Amino acid sequence: MTCRATPFFTQLSSLLDQESEITLGSLVDSAGEQTYGLLVLVMALPSLVPGLNLGAAPLGGAGIMVTGIQMTLGRRRPWLPERLRRQPIHKGKMKQALTALEGYLERFGGRREQRRALDQRWMGLGVAWMGLLLCVPVPLPFGNQLPAAILVVLGASLLEGQPLWGWIGTLAGIANTLYFGLFFKLILRGCLHVLQALERWFS
Repeated sequence: MTCRATPFFTQLSSLLDQESEITLGSLVDSAGEQTYGLLVLVMALPSLVPGLNLGAAPLGGAGIMVTGIQMTLGRRRPWLPERLRRQPIHKGKMKQALTALEGYLERFGGRREQRRALDQRWMGLGVAWMGLLLCVPVPLPFGNQLPAAILVVLGASLLEGQPLWGWIGTLAGIANTLYFGLFFKLILRGCLHVLQALERWFS
């Protein structure tokens, strides 16, 4: 199954310019066939912000992982719990992040390419895997921000229908996996510490 994308950055920017409050549900409803790309982008962006990423990464990663699994299963539109649909969007920070993102993506020259349909199932596998890496408590430099940045690129590729961005995100995801693999024992110890802390919290 494929998902054909049309330009969405302009539409998203205009939505963020509205005076009324914007929720995740209203953004999703406006995205049409590009819902998956929008969800990945919106849930990954907060994890790029230093400080905010510590709390946003596990929640965003879990949501992205579920989103990727739904893509892989071929669902036309993702299911979202009502509580998540009512989540307000910080329009100012989102607008700034989108402006910076567009500038970086323009350097790759992807927008000069003809937009194409992207394979939703294969993209879903990559999105789900990177969402899992985003969830992992990694005691390494840029541990959360690397998978978040890659997910932003993958989400943008789905929104704009740009295979080049998708390939860049995929190759970066492979490199990120190898980077984490080099420090597997350190990451495993970090995960065990988190599980022990949670066990003490709930006991």
